[in-house]
Amino acid sequence: MTIYTTKKVVAIGGGHGLGRMLAALKDFGSNATGIVTTTDNGGSTGRIRHCQGGIAWGDTRNCVNQLITEPSISSMMFEYRFRGTGELDGHNLGNLMLTALDNLSVRPLDAINLIRNMLKVDINLVPMSEHPSDLKALSKDGKWVTGETSVDEMEADLQRLDLDPEVPATKEGVSAIEQADMIILGPGSFLTSIMPPLLLPEIGRAIADNAKAKLVFVENLSPEYGPAGRMTLKEKLEWCERACQARKIDVVLGAQEHPELASWNCVQADLASPNRDWRHDRQKLNNAVIELLTQ
Repeated sequence: MTIYTTKKVVAIGGGHGLGRMLAALKDFGSNATGIVTTTDNGGSTGRIRHCQGGIAWGDTRNCVNQLITEPSISSMMFEYRFRGTGELDGHNLGNLMLTALDNLSVRPLDAINLIRNMLKVDINLVPMSEHPSDLKALSKDGKWVTGETSVDEMEADLQRLDLDPEVPATKEGVSAIEQADMIILGPGSFLTSIMPPLLLPEIGRAIADNAKAKLVFVENLSPEYGPAGRMTLKEKLEWCERACQARKIDVVLGAQEHPELASWNCVQADLASPNRDWRHDRQKLNNAVIELLTQ
C-alpha cells in the first residue's frame, strides 16, 4: 500500500494554479479532489454565462486540460479554440461541450463526470457550487463592484469580498473536505481563484471541523497585479483563516523565506519549473506534498 492509496487530498482554487496542483496529485487518482471556482465572468466563459446562464466552466476546463494524460481526438476537441471573425471567435470548444452537457444533465457535476470518463481523468473535479454566482467586492472607499473581471481591475484596496447571490456548496465537495488528510489552498489568483470557494460557509466550516487534515497554503511564484498584488502574504493568510472560522493554516509552502511570518510554519522549497520559473513544477509539487503528508 502506498501513500497514494491510503491518503486523501483536496485542492481548492481555480485557473492554471489548481490545474497545476491537480496534475501534481495525479498519482492519487480518485483519492484526490479538486474543488473548482465557478465565478469567472470573463472571456469565453463570461460570454457563455451572459447568453446561457449557468456556472462558469473555464476553470474546470483548464483543470481537465492539465489532467489529460493520453492525447486523442477527444482531448484535441476539448482544447480547441475557435478563431475567425464570427460569433464563435475566441470560444473554447471545451466550455461549449460542458455547457451543452450541463443542459442535458440533471446536475453540472454529471456533466463534469461525463467529460472525465470520456478523457480518462481519474481525479475528482467538483464545482464549488452548482448554482451560478458572482464575486462582489467592497473597496475601502465604499464602492461595490460585481464580477471577477471588475474585482481584478479595482484601483482601490478591498475591505470585503462576497458571493452574489449566496449559493450552497456542492455536497460532494464538503464531503471530500471532511474526509481529507490534507487540504491545499492555491497556488493561483488569490481573490478570484482561492477565495471564492472559501466564501461558501459550508466549505469554511468543513475545513474548520477537520482537525486531522493538514491545511496548506501554496504561494505563487510570480507577483499578482491589481488589488491582490497590493495585499501582503500575511493579509492573504488572515483572509483564508477568517473564512475558515479562524482555523489556523498549518503550513505555508513557498520558494521564499518569510521571517516576518513568525506565527506560521513556513516551509521553503524549490517549486519552480526548470524552463519557466514563474510556473510550478508538477514533480516538485508532488514531492513537497508527499513530504508534508509523511511528516
